[in-house]
Amino acid sequence: MLPPIIVEEALSRGINLIAITDHNSSANVAAVMQAAEGTPLTVIPGIELETAEEIHLVCLFPDLVSLAKFQLIVDKNLPKLANNEEFFGVQLEVSAKGDFIRKDNRLLSTATRLSLEEAAAKVLQLGGKVIPAHIERAENGILERLGTVPPDFPSEILEISRFSSREKVLKTNPELAKYHFIQGGDVHYIDDLLGSVFFEAPDNSLDSIWQALLAI
Repeated sequence: MLPPIIVEEALSRGINLIAITDHNSSANVAAVMQAAEGTPLTVIPGIELETAEEIHLVCLFPDLVSLAKFQLIVDKNLPKLANNEEFFGVQLEVSAKGDFIRKDNRLLSTATRLSLEEAAAKVLQLGGKVIPAHIERAENGILERLGTVPPDFPSEILEISRFSSREKVLKTNPELAKYHFIQGGDVHYIDDLLGSVFFEAPDNSLDSIWQALLAI
C-alpha cells in the first residue's frame, strides 16, 4: 500500500486517525506521516512487534525519534534470516509519494528475541504505549500463547480483531473485564481499512489519544 493511497482512502472513509504498525519494521512510517501533512488525518508512528513468544504487540510512539530508537533495538533482536519473497512477498521502503527507495531483504515476518516483558519495558522507557494485538486470534494472539494476559502487563488496553467482540472474549476470559477493548483494523490491503473506534481527544498527542481511549 502506497502512502498517498493510504491517506486518500482513510479520509474517503471518514477516518481521521490511523497508526502505521508494520511487522517488525518502521521503514514506511515517516513516509505515511509526510503524505498526511496538511490533511485532517493524524498518523501515529508505531510498529507491530513479534515477541519471542510469537505474540504480536502493537507498539505506539509519541514521535519518529523514539520510534527510530526502538527500531534499533528490534534490529539487534531480529534473527539474521533472508526473506522468502515467493512466500512473504517483496518488502519495499517507499517515499511519501510512493516512489521506490529500497528493498529490505531480511525476514521481517518472524519472532524477535525480545520477550513480551522486555519489549513492553523498552517501549515504555521510550515514552511509548503497548497494546497486545488481536488477542483472541489463534495465530500470534496472547490468549492462545499464554492463556490470559499477565496481571502485571503494563497496558490498560487490549486489541481484538474485526471478527470478534468484547463480549465473546469475556465469555472465555472473564478476568479481562478490567481492560478497555478496541477493535483494530489489522489492514494488509487498502480495502480493509476499518474505522470502528470513535472518541474525542483534546489534541493529537499520543498521551491525549491514550487517555481518550480509556474514557470510551
